[in-house]
Amino acid sequence: MPQFKNWLYLTQHGMFCRICRQHKPPVKKGPLKRAFIEVGILVFRKDYMDRHISSEPHQYSVKHQVSLASGYSVMQAFEPTVIMEHEAVIGGFKCLYWLVKNEMAHHTNYPKLLSLAQLLGCDYFEKLKVDQRNNYQSHRIVDEMLEILAQIVELPILQEIRSSQAISLEVDETTDVSVSRQLDIHVRHLDKDGYVFNHFLDLVTLEDGKADSVVAAIKSVLQKKELPVDRLYGLGTDGAAVMTGRLNGVAKQLTDSFPKLVSVACAAHRLALACKDASNAVKYMANFRNHLQELHLFFRNSANRSATLRSAATTLGLNDLKVKEVKDTRWLSQHLAVQNLQRNLPAMLAALAEEASTRKCPVAKGLYTFCATYRFVAALYLQADVLPHIAMLSKEQVPVTLLLWGEFWKQARPHPGTFLAQLDQDLDNPGGTWALTLRRGGEDQEGTRSSGAPGKRCGPDFLESNIERRFQHIEVLGAFSVLGPKAVALNDAVTNISMLQTLTKKFIPGQEATVIQEWTSYKQHVLVGTFKDKTQAEVMQLLASEKDEWAEIYPNLCLLASAGLVIPVSSVNCERDFSTMNRVKTDLRNRLKGEHLAACLRIAVNGPAPEAFPYAQALELFFRKPRRIKCTDKQCHLCQK
Repeated sequence: MPQFKNWLYLTQHGMFCRICRQHKPPVKKGPLKRAFIEVGILVFRKDYMDRHISSEPHQYSVKHQVSLASGYSVMQAFEPTVIMEHEAVIGGFKCLYWLVKNEMAHHTNYPKLLSLAQLLGCDYFEKLKVDQRNNYQSHRIVDEMLEILAQIVELPILQEIRSSQAISLEVDETTDVSVSRQLDIHVRHLDKDGYVFNHFLDLVTLEDGKADSVVAAIKSVLQKKELPVDRLYGLGTDGAAVMTGRLNGVAKQLTDSFPKLVSVACAAHRLALACKDASNAVKYMANFRNHLQELHLFFRNSANRSATLRSAATTLGLNDLKVKEVKDTRWLSQHLAVQNLQRNLPAMLAALAEEASTRKCPVAKGLYTFCATYRFVAALYLQADVLPHIAMLSKEQVPVTLLLWGEFWKQARPHPGTFLAQLDQDLDNPGGTWALTLRRGGEDQEGTRSSGAPGKRCGPDFLESNIERRFQHIEVLGAFSVLGPKAVALNDAVTNISMLQTLTKKFIPGQEATVIQEWTSYKQHVLVGTFKDKTQAEVMQLLASEKDEWAEIYPNLCLLASAGLVIPVSSVNCERDFSTMNRVKTDLRNRLKGEHLAACLRIAVNGPAPEAFPYAQALELFFRKPRRIKCTDKQCHLCQK
């Protein structure tokens, strides 16, 4: 038989295995010993030979022979076969991790990806097929592997959080595609160098959206993850009533449990709501915003209307127009809508006019009647001047921006270079595109040019009052400026001491005298140039760093700096988590929920790149439970337990 001719030979005493007689493999003593080494002539049967060729002593001898022929050591000769089953499991983890990291359906695509890998030459995946019933591709085993991957991603993050000297939370609630309430919890923490890191912590399904349920879910997660609640300094929310309620809101209940907690409503959400309240105070501006949204819906819901809009923009030589959506709780939405519409208003009016005249559309006629007026164009130009400053408000100080608006509204005539200053020039240009579509005044007295832009006469009072009402309880956040170089340079002892007392009362009660003494010494370091030419954020990072000597010299100031760095000023990380959740849990995967949904988010948001993941650790965790797949090495410490 050809398959046996390399090792089987015949003598007068019977048939023997040449390789086994040469290397003498270690076998058990007894009558079976010779059966592993020789094949007698009286029992010359193919099944006996197959049993010998697959026996462990024969495999041992073959590896010895290969090592001698190739020049490798015996251990190196053993390695490829010994870890082949391990490589198959690791390959399965790699395929699964790649799917989840790229937010793909892992249950349905995992077997297909393994089949593709085998088609490309990864034959070791055959080791996963133990028998007809066990191929390590079932939903149950895939879920186990998913939990192992998520556990490996989460463990080092939790260790960093537990060792951090300051942490904070960002929480937000939403409804997923299966109409289930989901509470997203995002965590901020410091490392030993004083750098701030943001990580997805958990996703909890809520039975209802009440404050008590949200608080119970947050405390349960904190306890389950064993986070240091004594170092919990910040809570970021979207500013909804259930989160910031004065009597029984989530922030109020958590502050009662954790007195050091500083609750901050998202600055971007508050700014958008303040602008909405201010525009509602001017009737026309509220109507203006509603028509912006109606324009978006009018063109979005029809491919023919969108084609007409693009055709008009091409004819007039303008940008390819897309009417943006306006949402009251989305920052920059109205700014982007106004900015885009101001550049392409003639094309939009031309498209509305064609829809009204050609297709006799009553909605287009109504929108054209409202938009093709001097009053609408003036309001559009006014908002094009004001909204960029509002969009930048989250990055600047509120008083500075309010002062800038005050100067803008005090001017009797529009400032040169603004959109309002070029309004009449655009309308009076006979060669311009406005002559094609714009209706000139005549509707009512307020629609004429002499009346000016609506909203201009009301000044910044409405906006300023609403911003001051929405941006409350910022005295603690503002007091952190005392740690910056500018506060020292001002040399205002009264203000500095007042801010230090505010911070100490909140975070280190009873240590006012010690903090003031530390700050006096810290001030000298700043004045002599230790922190010269550094920003406040850089100074606070140096104070919060555990590697520098500042933690020993100024322990209380370092604690204050750590708390100030982690306190969130927005809930943007939760919004990003929701975007990831919407990509993971789609209409086709609407049954994904609970721990498995949280595991998918944990890998997608926090997980490293597929090539950087520690798959050997996943292999070790995988074999902590008894498995049917085992390697040929009887001494393996993983799969032979």
